[in-house]
Amino acid sequence: MDRTGHPDRRALLAGGIVVATVALAGCSSTSAAPSATSASPEARPTTPAGAFARLMDGNKRWVSGELRHPDRDPDRRQLVAQAQEPFGAILSCIDSRVPPELLFDTGLGDLYVMRTGGEAVGPVVTGSVEYGPMTSGTPLIVVLGHQRCGAVGAAYKSIRDGKPLPGNLEAIARALRPAYEQAVREGGTDPVETMARAQVTLTAADLRSNRDLAPLVAKGALAVVGAYYSLDTGKVDVLAGAPS
Repeated sequence: MDRTGHPDRRALLAGGIVVATVALAGCSSTSAAPSATSASPEARPTTPAGAFARLMDGNKRWVSGELRHPDRDPDRRQLVAQAQEPFGAILSCIDSRVPPELLFDTGLGDLYVMRTGGEAVGPVVTGSVEYGPMTSGTPLIVVLGHQRCGAVGAAYKSIRDGKPLPGNLEAIARALRPAYEQAVREGGTDPVETMARAQVTLTAADLRSNRDLAPLVAKGALAVVGAYYSLDTGKVDVLAGAPS
């Protein structure tokens, strides 16, 4: 105030600058186009068909190179910090060229991922696969094999030649023996690829029919899909169990 009781001119001018600055900032924040990382996340699929479609759409983007890289920013990290609700569970190989989150173009909190040599299973692995469907309603399991699998190749030669693999690698060969036996029955020009595909379909069938998951499958709350990844093209092909 000046001595006459009127507001000081300098104070009015300063206040006007502050108000104008705030208004401009507000306009710029609301009118600017949202960045790719600030886009609202897609709703979580709640059905097997919806989850499967989301994964396959992501794989199409991986093949074409038109990736969205969804749900990978700090906002997403904060959103899932306290709780998670993945829409899919993937059992895949340890192969460094087959990262499920990348080849399905998914983000943080979207998938449970279990990786073992040649998708070998045992009680701990099976329990890990069951965790999502049995505790948080995850509607989709995918058993994902792949082209030129080193673990399957090593197991095939070990069983064929009767030469056990060293150390605990022999446990992988033992777990893959049913797939080896199926590949021998089927024959073909590339028995290792046949065995790799057999491992996928046998494992998916076992999960689909096991005591705890079968009831979920029967009522349509869960699908167990067997799929195969091409290292050459990046494409995932379904071998069995795609939900309609």
